[in-house]
Amino acid sequence: MHDGSGRVVVQGLTKTFGSVLAVQNLSFTVEPGTVTGFLGPNGAGKTTTLRMLLGLVTPTAGFATINGRPFHSLGNPGRVVGAVLEAQSFHPKRSARDHLRVYAAAVGVPDQRADEVLHLVGLTDAAERGVGGFSMGMRQRLALATALLGDPQVLVLDEPANGLDPEGIKWLRTFLQGFAKGGRTVLVSSHLLAEIEQTVEQVVILSRGQAVYYGPLDQLRKSQQSRVIVTPSDPGKLTSALQEAGHTMVEQLPDGVLAVSNVDARQVGDIALAAEVAIYGMSSEHADLEQIFFRLTSGQFSGAPQQQQWGHGWTA
Repeated sequence: MHDGSGRVVVQGLTKTFGSVLAVQNLSFTVEPGTVTGFLGPNGAGKTTTLRMLLGLVTPTAGFATINGRPFHSLGNPGRVVGAVLEAQSFHPKRSARDHLRVYAAAVGVPDQRADEVLHLVGLTDAAERGVGGFSMGMRQRLALATALLGDPQVLVLDEPANGLDPEGIKWLRTFLQGFAKGGRTVLVSSHLLAEIEQTVEQVVILSRGQAVYYGPLDQLRKSQQSRVIVTPSDPGKLTSALQEAGHTMVEQLPDGVLAVSNVDARQVGDIALAAEVAIYGMSSEHADLEQIFFRLTSGQFSGAPQQQQWGHGWTA
């Protein structure tokens, strides 16, 4: 593959609808060979960003490119990028195979490609059925089959797990990882981290139109710092003793309670004993990914410098 093939670049992307700022100065890159999760609560700006990437919405500022070009100058875009956006419309009386043949003609691929993609998404047995009788999960598979017609380098999926049962989600995960392993690019959005956590390697987490985290999922996992919540007789004295022992991430909570990061309860107890500070209560906390995702997107971080501080500190 030539250089830049399948790379998605979003740079300084901004979109306002009237006085509503939907996306604000958003930048990230999606590399070929990876599945990147585009995460955030509903209303965070994910769909607007994907629509800008696909040339359906014009940015107020910034740009989005695929293979170094904006979507509308890709020539035959269906051969470069396949997309599944929410609210796919299908002619209810048309069979799955006929639906795909209509789109195959539009993309400029032979009719037999319809049967190939039906097989890829596990719908061969339903090829002759009218789409009107399809379940939500089957519609999702048919939408994915439509996106795959042009054998694209890039797959952009908006909430593809909607309506899929656990088996369907597992199938989708295997499919997307296999697709990316072939040197292709997958960008998949979701408002549920747990749903695609095992599928993605990179994540872009959006909150109120801004990226609050962009990087490897593993790095986010490593930021799952354990904390010890401790109630000492003398918070000031224990804080000093902890800092002298190299535990500098000490946060003052109400009522003389301290939260100490990256330390275990035994260490805190030993330091308190040596400093002659009595302990009235102590517990350990461990944040899982879902909690971190919630903290990042719940608005507590909007405009705060902690956005960039993963690995250095975190705020409850």
